[in-house]
Amino acid sequence: MAGLGGAGGWGGLDDDDWGLSEEQYAKLEQDAYRAIAERKASSSAASTAPAISPLPHRALSPAATVSSPLRNEHPASRVSLESRFGKVESLSPSRLSQPNAGNHSQGSWPKISIHLFLHSSGVIAAKFPYNQKLVDAFHKIPKASWNGKERVWMFPPTSLSIAEEVLHAVPGLVVEVQKLDPLVQRAFAAAVAAKDLRGLYDKIPTDVESKLMPFQRDGVRFALQHGGRVLIADEMGLGKTLQAIAVASCLHDAWPVLVISPSSLRLHWASMIQQWLNIPTEDILVVLPQTGGSNKAGFRLVYSNTKGDFHLDGVFNVISYDVVPKIQSTLLDLDFKIIIADESHFLKNGQAKRTIASLPVLQKAQFVVLLSGTPALSRPIELFTQLQALYPTVYNNVNEYGNRYCKGVSTSLTKLLSSFSVTNYDYLL
Repeated sequence: MAGLGGAGGWGGLDDDDWGLSEEQYAKLEQDAYRAIAERKASSSAASTAPAISPLPHRALSPAATVSSPLRNEHPASRVSLESRFGKVESLSPSRLSQPNAGNHSQGSWPKISIHLFLHSSGVIAAKFPYNQKLVDAFHKIPKASWNGKERVWMFPPTSLSIAEEVLHAVPGLVVEVQKLDPLVQRAFAAAVAAKDLRGLYDKIPTDVESKLMPFQRDGVRFALQHGGRVLIADEMGLGKTLQAIAVASCLHDAWPVLVISPSSLRLHWASMIQQWLNIPTEDILVVLPQTGGSNKAGFRLVYSNTKGDFHLDGVFNVISYDVVPKIQSTLLDLDFKIIIADESHFLKNGQAKRTIASLPVLQKAQFVVLLSGTPALSRPIELFTQLQALYPTVYNNVNEYGNRYCKGVSTSLTKLLSSFSVTNYDYLL
């Protein structure tokens, strides 16, 4: 038997080689008619050819031919299909590239969701299912790059507003951008608004800068880059005190300086300031709770238990956290522009008197350097008041902060962790 186009139609196979009966052939033919009719009816660019009616049942004879979609060497196959099923409409490449051809309503466009989140490197990351139009859009975002290892797009916070505009304007797609948490948005805005002061780094005295380790230089530059309001949380023994003194030396025009520390470290701070900056001892004022004790170094001492007002008129003024509640009004009136708060985890309890008294003083200062090797020992909530001291407009709601960073885990996981004697699980995200 001959197939389409002669002996080459099915590679020499006869109808019997398919193992189908005439009834089965007829059923296949009717299914083909129905599928073509349904496709034409649902197409937005339907052909103007007359509607197709199913042909009456006819049995296939042994001489009947079978059209094959597997071979492309039959020029007569298209003519044969059109004569039997109606005009077959061609789709040009331009038609194929148009989204939802024939229906330009945005409601029919596909929807894709993009999740924006804060990356550990400090930039914004975006994750979404692959779509070439979105990939092309990200190429238009300033400084956007592809992280192949984590399979996310990344761009700096300064490009966020442009990114949102570009993504919402992708043609043929409804892009749903899951925006950053409001708290994160405020933090980014504050970071962008901070004045970069790294140009002041060269003001560090040469004999101080030469003693800094590379990581300490990075810490000083980091503090200057973020406008002089930072928390330096290097571990104990890595020279946080020296970094803070170096930062203060860069901001010489904003002196005098206020240093707040635990009671046991007041004279230590006075000694370190005098050692590194070579400031006369009479320009370093230390507030002590009561008279007594030795002062071999010759610092100016003021006692907080004396009656009447006392003056904090040193170039560097060192006080303890415990004395802040007693002299808060004085500190606010003096309007110190630079404050160094050592062991800032002393402020982790938002209900403590020293915290309540210290926060307004720190928030009012132009430059604040917090130092702590253990800023949060067990829970993220312990960071809140320290962050509030640095950026009060960003961290202005403890409930918002708690919901994002301190939300408890599910009951089943809580029980599981409890069985393993894990006591600090309630801060897990």
